[in-house]
Amino acid sequence: MYHVTGRFPFLITIASIFIAGTMQGIWPSILSTLAVLFAILLGIFLTLFISKILSKTILKGMPSSFVLELPPYRKPQIGKIVIRSIFDRTLFVLGRAISVAAPAGLVIWLFANIGIQGQSLLTIIANFLNPLAQLMGLDGYILTAFILGIPANEIVLPIILMCYLQGTSLVNLDDTFAIGEILKQNGWTILTAMNVMLFTVLHFPCATTLLTIKKETGSWKWSFISFSIPTVCGSILCMITNFVYNIFV
Repeated sequence: MYHVTGRFPFLITIASIFIAGTMQGIWPSILSTLAVLFAILLGIFLTLFISKILSKTILKGMPSSFVLELPPYRKPQIGKIVIRSIFDRTLFVLGRAISVAAPAGLVIWLFANIGIQGQSLLTIIANFLNPLAQLMGLDGYILTAFILGIPANEIVLPIILMCYLQGTSLVNLDDTFAIGEILKQNGWTILTAMNVMLFTVLHFPCATTLLTIKKETGSWKWSFISFSIPTVCGSILCMITNFVYNIFV
């Protein structure tokens, strides 16, 4: 459920823009660090909590003892280890990533470049998702970016920037201040930033992970469960945050 490897830079970027940028002195760094730490710890806590629930429900089974049988020792063969590592692991993961990234890149390009009555398909989809996104304290473009970012979490922010700038290709900016200005000009607030951070930690795994789960389990059922549980948890948590924020602010 909890997979933050590709999401951590995104968390830091959002925290730096909207928390560190609102104050002066040493407090910005402290607050941004605490915000990222809180989001990560919340993700870990919910992972353990949901795992406990699943172990008592759909994963419930007969208790089994753990037995580890050590194989006979054999002298390592460096050549065989390197070859097996490259072909069994590295090339397999790269192959999965390419098989997902190439079609996804084409879909993103088509959505950004094909329009109906002066609106790109990307904007049409974002407008359709906007009511749900508003309930989550987000906007339609953000939710669309998360959906189109399923090949890799790293492209979520470039897709958001592409949507806001009405571009036809992914936007990759290294200037945190420039990114912050673009997001603020498109209606981002502290609530938006916090909910994006929460949904970054708690949403569906990337497509490569889902395909690996399917391969390991031999069933799409567990890939669907791995997709659904964190997404539902993240959506509900964002809705709660949005509701509480609107009451007290």
